[in-house]
Amino acid sequence: MTDTRISTDQAPAPAHTFSQGVVRGGLIQVSGQGPVDPATNEYLFPGDVKAQTVRTLQNVEAILAAAGAGFEDVLMLRVYLTTRDDFAAMNDAYGEFIGSRVAEGGILPCRTTVMTGLPREEMLVEIDALAVAR
Repeated sequence: MTDTRISTDQAPAPAHTFSQGVVRGGLIQVSGQGPVDPATNEYLFPGDVKAQTVRTLQNVEAILAAAGAGFEDVLMLRVYLTTRDDFAAMNDAYGEFIGSRVAEGGILPCRTTVMTGLPREEMLVEIDALAVAR
């Protein structure tokens, strides 16, 4: 089995301890992404979970694209929020973003949402993905 590291400058550079994504055994795993500008590595939109959700999903999308995939190939997205109070706003932004990328009548990815602490205080959301390599 051959493993392939996914790397793109269209998403934030990963810390030295992990890859942006990995292709293994027909699957693509995208590391958890946050609301970071890939050009500056700055965290964006403090206090605005909707805008952070969109930026985070754009980062996930860039890594998927680097692996030759898109949201139609995603099996599962895991969303991590710092507070339950942000769920409705995140869900609205998520639904609009994903809905615009999955064809009408297409199968939406599965999702899990977890409330937890995140590595940076300004992060309200983090999202990772599991997709099928085609």
